[in-house]
Amino acid sequence: MKLFRRLLLAISATTAVGGVSMVAAGFYLSEPANRSVRPPPAELAVVDVAIPSPSGSTLAGWFVQGRPHAGAVVLMHGWTSTRRSMLPRMQFLHDAGYSVLAFDFQAHGESPGQRITFGHLESLDAEAATAWMRKRLPEEKIGVIGVSLGGAAALLEPHGFHGDALVLESVFPDMDRAVGDRLSRYIGAMGRVVAEIFVAAIEPIIHVDGGTLRPIDRIHDVGAPVFVIAGTKDTYTTIEETREMFARASEPKQLWEVDGARHVDLERFVRDEYRRRLLDFLGRYLRGETAPVARSIP
Repeated sequence: MKLFRRLLLAISATTAVGGVSMVAAGFYLSEPANRSVRPPPAELAVVDVAIPSPSGSTLAGWFVQGRPHAGAVVLMHGWTSTRRSMLPRMQFLHDAGYSVLAFDFQAHGESPGQRITFGHLESLDAEAATAWMRKRLPEEKIGVIGVSLGGAAALLEPHGFHGDALVLESVFPDMDRAVGDRLSRYIGAMGRVVAEIFVAAIEPIIHVDGGTLRPIDRIHDVGAPVFVIAGTKDTYTTIEETREMFARASEPKQLWEVDGARHVDLERFVRDEYRRRLLDFLGRYLRGETAPVARSIP
């Protein structure tokens, strides 16, 4: 009986420590990732913009005007990143004539916010940024490139996606698997079990039901051409999960599996091919180019 009581105490203590650890991890991972992104890029004549968002934040952004009737693109960065990470994309898209907006999600970069919410409040930012671009350039077709969290936010927009083309890079299908994949990398198969505890622990911190953070349930209703991109060696969003996401998307759609890439900046990993494929996709659906165009990569 004493041994049984000791065992129960040990299990209770372990559970309590584990619960505290999960809560601590939740606070840490949802901490704002605010920092300066100054100075503005010298190579682009960007205009500083401030976009009010229903998330409660005012989004700091950079906008650069392109050629008339050449299309526009909104760039949405990943978790804990900033708009500065999107500068290479901004540059080559502007070189191709597009008007481009890059902004910081709430609680990222120079946009204020209390907590990173893994797509919940960020989806309001995504919608606000696309609406801002639509108001600024009402005659242009608008594409969105969302990287990881950015792509999830675009899919989770509360009133549905309102762009004319969507590029999704390394986007997780749901919160449970996003956490489980990351934990499994460090603690093996137990990562899936611990992920459920983590999601339950973080819900009261970010004030959202983790079960609602399911981009995979929204991809079918995008209502615009979708280009899904992911690395074949990505352990944070597995290629099997990406294929599942792609299978749920409606036509027209494209899938590009980047051989050997992990959860990395795919523009940097395969620079020339990335730019060629993106320009062909955006050219087709934002400009009506019906066949691939030979392009020189700057």
